[in-house]
Amino acid sequence: MSTGWPARLSAGQVGLRALAVRDASTWARLRRDNSDWLGPWESTRPPESTDSNGGYRSLTRDLIRQGKAGRALPFVVTYDESMVGQLTVTGITWGSARWAQMGYWIDQGYAGRGIATTAVALACDHCLFTIGLHRIEIAIRPENTASLRVVEKLGFRAIGLSPKYLHINGMWRDHLLFAVTVEEIETTMLARIS
Repeated sequence: MSTGWPARLSAGQVGLRALAVRDASTWARLRRDNSDWLGPWESTRPPESTDSNGGYRSLTRDLIRQGKAGRALPFVVTYDESMVGQLTVTGITWGSARWAQMGYWIDQGYAGRGIATTAVALACDHCLFTIGLHRIEIAIRPENTASLRVVEKLGFRAIGLSPKYLHINGMWRDHLLFAVTVEEIETTMLARIS
């Protein structure tokens, strides 16, 4: 079993590379510049939460530890080598399940160009064909039409509605769940959009 991380993946001008502490200033600028765009989809801490928000450096160090341990794949999404978003595979489970969850965001200025779709395809191919996972799931708010287009283009299967799935933008929110398994892909996810 390979942890599959750090890795550098690319297709055309779109790439994924390991998230790093040195990305802090670019990450902060992108998040600040896109706060209105990302706000409706962003996870928040419920009022009863006892864990602290340690900021970017703490979050990144934790994700890097998880990456090295094979429990997460924290990536920066790049376009022409510049950071334009983030994609993280979390909850990697081995044993008889061999599955994970995927989440992503993209700078609004780069939305609608197929960058998120390509990044998700790259990550799925890496997870399913390189490190040997069997299933990838993505949870999306029903109102998030941009992300719904991503899973539709890639042929993810709709699993159903999960009520009050995640604490988002200050409230517990319903999500639609989508999945793909390695058996459902004839060649690669990337080939589905090429």
